[in-house]
Amino acid sequence: MVQKRDLTRVTDTLWEIPSHHRSDMRVPARLFATADMLDDVLADKTIDQLVNMTTLPGSVGWAAAMPDAHQGYGFCIGGVLATRLSDGVISPGGVGYDINCGVRLLRSEVTQDEIAPFLDSLMTSIDQNCPSGVGRQGTLKVSGQDLDAVLVGGSQWALRKGYARPQDLPHTESHGSIPGADPGALSSRARSRGCPQLGTLGAGNHFVEVDVVEEVTDPAVATAFGIRPGQIMVQIHSGSRGLGHQVATDYVESFQDAVRKHSIRLPDRELVCAPFGSKEGQAYFAAMCAAANYAFCNRQLLTHWVRRSFEDVLAAHIRRFDLHMVYDIAHNIAKVETHIVQGAKTKVCVHRKGATRAFGPGFAELPADYRDFGQPVLVPGSMGTASWLLVGTEQSMELSFGSCCHGAGRTMSRAQAKKTIWGSDLRQQLEAQGIVVRAGSMAGLAEEAPAAYKDVDQVVDVVHRAGLASKVARLRPLGVIKG
Repeated sequence: MVQKRDLTRVTDTLWEIPSHHRSDMRVPARLFATADMLDDVLADKTIDQLVNMTTLPGSVGWAAAMPDAHQGYGFCIGGVLATRLSDGVISPGGVGYDINCGVRLLRSEVTQDEIAPFLDSLMTSIDQNCPSGVGRQGTLKVSGQDLDAVLVGGSQWALRKGYARPQDLPHTESHGSIPGADPGALSSRARSRGCPQLGTLGAGNHFVEVDVVEEVTDPAVATAFGIRPGQIMVQIHSGSRGLGHQVATDYVESFQDAVRKHSIRLPDRELVCAPFGSKEGQAYFAAMCAAANYAFCNRQLLTHWVRRSFEDVLAAHIRRFDLHMVYDIAHNIAKVETHIVQGAKTKVCVHRKGATRAFGPGFAELPADYRDFGQPVLVPGSMGTASWLLVGTEQSMELSFGSCCHGAGRTMSRAQAKKTIWGSDLRQQLEAQGIVVRAGSMAGLAEEAPAAYKDVDQVVDVVHRAGLASKVARLRPLGVIKG
């Protein structure tokens, strides 16, 4: 078990465990955190999982843990690892069960004062239009043929069906559609779970949140992103629902045989993997891409329903009620990218589990209006606390394979939160702060209490100081819908 004394301080915000710490480590392990944050990270298996990540074949550079890191399945949540395509592996535990769980940020021209008289009605309308809860089905009926089109095309399908606008897709990571998806790589169980859940929020930490821009810290970048103080924003946090969970379940099980077949030795069976270029590895990658495309489409459909709520509630009272895309990013994903490894351009599979991309200026995939500034990075907080809009940096490409944190990060398990926090009390506290709350259950609300998470401002301060991403604007919640 890793002890504090095993960590070498590199900078004020970066710690390293060298590769000679354990004989099976292929690369060093790095943690972005302040000294004050170490005790929380060492309280569970986060650092042990980070060290275990370094043992995977084909690992390059170093395994990294973001300042919001906490214990997960196989990989720590907040973990980043790149493996060479030529001789490296792909691991479902390095992606997670909610494939392409991600966040979308929308901006309006409405101010807080304008929306205040209608906020309660607006949150009720969004809650009704965006079905939430475990296993909850949506109003959209999708055929098997349509599902195939969603799995291959992602947000492209939504655009063809009238649920997206042309400008939405360039402002979505990978334009809302990752190539390489194969519906045939999914089990019938995954497909049957996916058909009725498209366009639903889900449960757990998924949410729709109406925010106000409380502070702008980088006016030039904020202007490029269309952001100004006092402006109303909407965040949508959801993923691939039961379909993605089933994909992960299926391949974690089947990869047990792949590990034996390819003679891969692992310190933890939760790290099951397969060579990226193998039949098994390619099957999982094709299924993961399909689930990721489903998630992009899912958030696009939720965007459509939220836009409808804004129109239904505000159109008669406010002229500029419309919602425009800022950006949409994935959190749990493995992507084929080219990075500099030991001075040479190398194709790698970058696993980001509870971490998000943070590419700097000049990245070709970015829409033209963002390209000179860098990629928007969205870091939601917990209920009742701030969220942040950041921008990717050139340094992140060198420090973390272009990666950043994805949120505040848990300090308390969901079970522990339910034992120590009463959902009804929490709701009263939030409403006393002026936050309108809609929740499927009080137990579910307690699971996501601010007390169960790290301080998001402290987490964001670490990534800003480390150079992983730069602060642009701070958002404060006005209304929250929890699945």
